[in-house]
Amino acid sequence: MSTADPAGAANVADVADVVVLAGGTGRRLGGASKPDVVVRGARLLDHVLAGVERLREQGLALGRVCVVAPAEVALPGDVLRALEDPPLGGPVAGIAAGLELLGRCVPVAGLTGILTCDAPFSWQVLPALHHALAKAGPELDGVCARDGEHTQYLLGLYRRRALAAAVAPGGVPLRDTAVRRALRPLRIAALPVSRDVVRDLDTWAEVRAWDAGRSE
Repeated sequence: MSTADPAGAANVADVADVVVLAGGTGRRLGGASKPDVVVRGARLLDHVLAGVERLREQGLALGRVCVVAPAEVALPGDVLRALEDPPLGGPVAGIAAGLELLGRCVPVAGLTGILTCDAPFSWQVLPALHHALAKAGPELDGVCARDGEHTQYLLGLYRRRALAAAVAPGGVPLRDTAVRRALRPLRIAALPVSRDVVRDLDTWAEVRAWDAGRSE
């Protein structure tokens, strides 16, 4: 996984850093570390990281990758790590922690993709999100996936400044706040995607079904 300096891109404003949320308690998995769950021969987190790298190799303008996870979760050496302080503050606080760390890198990418480690195919929608946001121009702050009637804010691509202002207003990260509520001020379009892309694995039954190539 490369964290290549996005300065080599034609326009840093069009480059997307990626924040992968990999924290939480794994309550529905009996307390197991969700990013470390092995399915189809690899950890859930590694499925996502490998997918992001594949998109980079295919030419998508990607910058650095930051995983929001505790120290116990092993990461490749060129992937950044962030964690909300104190931990277990919810996904909004996790996004804020990732953005804060990425904001200290130079140059700062103009876009930020949000993925979760428990949706192993979620990376596949990033090119479509990138195209949709570029086509919309400054009229939109972000584009996220929609699975039927469900808007997946944690599978989205956002303009970094707008996202940072929403998850950490005044520089103070929001904790224990619903993602939908935090992002309400943003102008976000939803892009219809297939269920396979957004499917998350929250229970052992879902893990076993996905491992066997079935829907659950």
